[in-house]
Amino acid sequence: MYHTGSKREMYAQLMRILWPILITQILLYSMNMIDTMMSGRASVDDLAGVAIGSSFWAPVSTGINGILLAVTAIVANLMGADEKEKVHNTVTQAMYIALSLSAFVILMGMIFLDDLLEMMELTPAVHHIAYHYLIALSVGIIPLFMFGVVRNFIDAQGLTRVSLYVISMSLPLNIFFNYGLIFGNFGFPELGGIGAGYATAITYWLIFFIVVFMTFRVETLAAFKLFRKITLPSFSVMVYHLKIGVPIGVLLFVETSIFSLMTLLIGIMFTTDIIAANQIVLNFTTMLFMMPLSISMAMTIVIGFSAGGGRFEDARRYKMMGLVTSLGLISVTSILLFSFREQISYLYTNDPAVVAIAVPLFLFAIIYQLSDALQALFQGILRGYKDVTVPSIIAIFSYWFVGLVTGYGLARYTSLEVYGFWIGISLGLTCAALGFFIRLRFIEKRNMFTNGESAQ
Repeated sequence: MYHTGSKREMYAQLMRILWPILITQILLYSMNMIDTMMSGRASVDDLAGVAIGSSFWAPVSTGINGILLAVTAIVANLMGADEKEKVHNTVTQAMYIALSLSAFVILMGMIFLDDLLEMMELTPAVHHIAYHYLIALSVGIIPLFMFGVVRNFIDAQGLTRVSLYVISMSLPLNIFFNYGLIFGNFGFPELGGIGAGYATAITYWLIFFIVVFMTFRVETLAAFKLFRKITLPSFSVMVYHLKIGVPIGVLLFVETSIFSLMTLLIGIMFTTDIIAANQIVLNFTTMLFMMPLSISMAMTIVIGFSAGGGRFEDARRYKMMGLVTSLGLISVTSILLFSFREQISYLYTNDPAVVAIAVPLFLFAIIYQLSDALQALFQGILRGYKDVTVPSIIAIFSYWFVGLVTGYGLARYTSLEVYGFWIGISLGLTCAALGFFIRLRFIEKRNMFTNGESAQ
């Protein structure tokens, strides 16, 4: 990655960074989508069990990966400021953080998981599948978070095609193990939805080993001597990382948790068919969200690199490029989603009752996609500026107090029922997008003032 001299060069560099991230995110999320689709083909109970399990796991994994996402902002800033000698220690300390967080998540799961599922009063079959699906996934927690650190280090240098290469290997592996462990093929035991958890965990281990191999194989990465040069834990460096990473993790946890809490509340308030239908819509629209999310991640890299080099005008230009690209993509996906919502539903299940609920839910999901795309974009830009604390406060208020509370009220006390949750979430995301935009304008004006002073 390098500082460019024209808008055309800037856009070309943004696209070189963006398209591998986009395909990587789609492939990475496809593992979850395939888990859900193939589990739904086993039975409605398997689909509902994996839905409940995913609802517990998604906010936890997203929150932890959000903490580790600080690596992208920090390394991009270091590279932009030409301080490459600090990169090795930054990444190594992040690995220590990843190991510690992995141990913490596993311990909390051992203590609280069964009791949390009991509180939901699920049917015995759905409870059993959800519990053991999460136990299976826990086998892959350590490699997943370690992979996240290494991937963020690679992406921060603009080498997003390396991540794409690694993840492209993971999808066929995941499909193979899913097909074997869910349905009992290739000599594997038939485990139903639980098998999807083991399949994903195995895949996490394999992609971690592959990405470690790439740090030795790719010359640019090998120069940093990861996994070769031993560095002891540094409390000060880890605290610096956590000061940036924890607010990012909180923000992403809060965002993801509204969907998970919605699913859990739906599990308490409504039938198994509604749980399954909601999971179909949520699962597929989350895959579409990988597009604005990828733009957000690319924004963190290019904004961080520009801000690290003091090129704030370049950062504002990148912002406008990201905005136009994001709105264009979400417009196309909304049209496709409206046109093929019934066909998409049948990819997950053959049950007409579940499809009949899912099809109108897709209409509500289309509405919230615009706000979701905008708030993700502004998040990514703010991360590039390493501005994370105020956005996390905005997120808590918008997602939980506006989105979830409003959605629950509409679902509980009006005839909208399950559709009320989606209306509430749309309002919450809109509030977040507005809040992030106002904060971004403040940061840009502050940078203009500081830069203007320094230039005098």
